[in-house]
Amino acid sequence: MTYIFLGLLIFCAHLFNAWFSRGRIPDVLLLMLIGILVGPVSGWVSPEQLEGTGPVFASLTLLFILFDSGIDMRLDTIRKYWSGVVQVTLSSFVLSMSLVAVLAYFMVGLEMQVAMMLGSMVAGTAAAIVIPMARQMRVSDKTRVMLTLESAISGVLCIVVSLAFIEGLKMGNINIGSTIGRVLASVLMALVIGVVGGIVWSSFMDRIRKLQNSMFLTPAFVFVLYGLTESLGYSGAIAALAFGLVLGNPEYFEMSFLKKLRLRQMTPLEEDEKSFFKEFVFILKTYFFVYVGICIPFTNYTALMYGAIIAAALFVLRFVLVAVVGRKNTLEDRLTVSMLIPKGLVSAVLASIPEQVNLAAGRVVVPGATLVKHITYSVIFCSIIICSLLVLLTSKRLVKAQHEVQWEVKDEN
Repeated sequence: MTYIFLGLLIFCAHLFNAWFSRGRIPDVLLLMLIGILVGPVSGWVSPEQLEGTGPVFASLTLLFILFDSGIDMRLDTIRKYWSGVVQVTLSSFVLSMSLVAVLAYFMVGLEMQVAMMLGSMVAGTAAAIVIPMARQMRVSDKTRVMLTLESAISGVLCIVVSLAFIEGLKMGNINIGSTIGRVLASVLMALVIGVVGGIVWSSFMDRIRKLQNSMFLTPAFVFVLYGLTESLGYSGAIAALAFGLVLGNPEYFEMSFLKKLRLRQMTPLEEDEKSFFKEFVFILKTYFFVYVGICIPFTNYTALMYGAIIAAALFVLRFVLVAVVGRKNTLEDRLTVSMLIPKGLVSAVLASIPEQVNLAAGRVVVPGATLVKHITYSVIFCSIIICSLLVLLTSKRLVKAQHEVQWEVKDEN
């Protein structure tokens, strides 16, 4: 029965993807609802059964989505819009964290440092959700690049800042300078590792292709690069993104010293290799969203209510922020940037750490750790629901508006 279900999921994913492409129902929402049906509703699968493999699978999905998105991005586009990406990412993260902290302090009753920790956990966006949805929507290259980079960078910010608050709770204080330093080191060193890995791998690409069944060797190298970066204490996700950028833009990384090392000219990826990676990402994405639906807890109604309020407030804040800083962009791009802020893997992983810290210490280091976890899961669930519904509503209106404009142009002619 399990194998039948897994096979049917792939067929359903293609059907849902076709519906979303026609401006109907977002496939993310439908896949997550399947997870809710087989998980919390029917009890066929429980989060406890996936406790060992779930986080590994989720990390794998994030890794390959970022790698594949890096292949599709152009460096000249990134250089052109980099300042705007940094502005939106940092301002959105700081404002979102502050807003959640205020709500958690006054509404939920958490201590301020714990409230700030909760805010940092849910201030970023989920790359595993944002990137696939952005690809399916009609947006400019600028918007697609901005959303991809924002999701990757904000994920690093979430991890480093949240862990800094947890360490601060252990020690009684937070070192702001140390936190900023760790963020910069995590991003910059991961970029260096990813770029160097991409240059080396692309230089050997011609020789690698001569090996039998070599198609999966590139993803295998991504595993190695990700694991190496994480073991050094930096962001493996950023390294995977940088590795994909090099493979997708080899002409920008041709260097004279490569010839001295007897490395051949860097070779771009072929179309069949890109298609293979995209198919692989599609399968991982399908199972990931079902996994998210399975893991949503529906037992704590108070936490669900708090999570819904926080998620709604974050979307309101995002709309205001984009209206202020993105006035020169088109209506469709502004709406897309405003809507695509769902929370996901990084938030879910961070939410479980405070409980583990309390258990390891044998005392209450993080007050309200269980409540923080339940609220974070609720924010993830509600943010995905709100994002999917907004995409559904606005896509229909934008399509209708485009048709009206086309008819007006025909009438004028």
